[in-house]
Amino acid sequence: MGKVSNKLLYRGLCTISLAIGLYLVIDLMLSGTLNVKMIIVFILVMTGIIWGAADWKVSSDLIRNQEKELMMYQLYIQPLEELVKEIRARQHEYDNHINAILNMHLTVDNYDELVEKQSRYILETRRDSASRYLPLLRISDKVLAGFLYSKIVSSPENVETDVEVCNLQILSRISEHSLIEIVGVLVDNAFEACAKDGGRVKIFLDSREDKMVFEILNEYQRLSFEEIGRFFEYGYTTKDSGTRKHGIGLARVKSLIQKADGEITVAQDTDGEKNYIHITVII
Repeated sequence: MGKVSNKLLYRGLCTISLAIGLYLVIDLMLSGTLNVKMIIVFILVMTGIIWGAADWKVSSDLIRNQEKELMMYQLYIQPLEELVKEIRARQHEYDNHINAILNMHLTVDNYDELVEKQSRYILETRRDSASRYLPLLRISDKVLAGFLYSKIVSSPENVETDVEVCNLQILSRISEHSLIEIVGVLVDNAFEACAKDGGRVKIFLDSREDKMVFEILNEYQRLSFEEIGRFFEYGYTTKDSGTRKHGIGLARVKSLIQKADGEITVAQDTDGEKNYIHITVII
């Protein structure tokens, strides 16, 4: 018997039991045979039914949440495993890079040219996606690591992504599936904001006082305080009117964070001539 059938059967039995109990009480009252003992028995029976229903609901919600987390683990741990395989496969390539850097002095005549060539070579090597996102391999939350990596590798080609891990032990007081939902909305919004004209997205991961600190910045035009203040309004969006389906995600994110007694703030940072929307979540 399926879960839906079990749920309907249980609810049906509770409803029938309650109806029978009420019928007996009314019948006894009309016949004048209702006494204190019968009332006590009725209350105890009804209390048992209500307690059983509440306990079943809690257990059902717990099982459903565990199933969601298991599904996410199976879904997002695969991208992380692929990253591990890719890095292992490129170990020989990295050794060649090191040897090339160490032996550059044999082909360069002066110190300044050597420094310039080595610096340029190292920067080009660091642009490789596998090496840039290596810190994600080391964090304790492997589901979050796999999820972030899957989002980054599928991001628009004209968007550069930087990841900085400040604490390898990522702790959070929210369920895994709610955490993934929150991070997913914020990452999607950041990539969408940069997708049209290109830009940079910066992600910072930290953990303080048993709470996760997640910061994400994306290049975007400067907004007014009023526009920033409306970020979490249901249905509000800074995107084109043709994409009004947006504007729900941030409202949902704020709701999830508030339920978990967390915090979310929005600010704007300037780096040279570039403006960044900076969202910080502590949860």
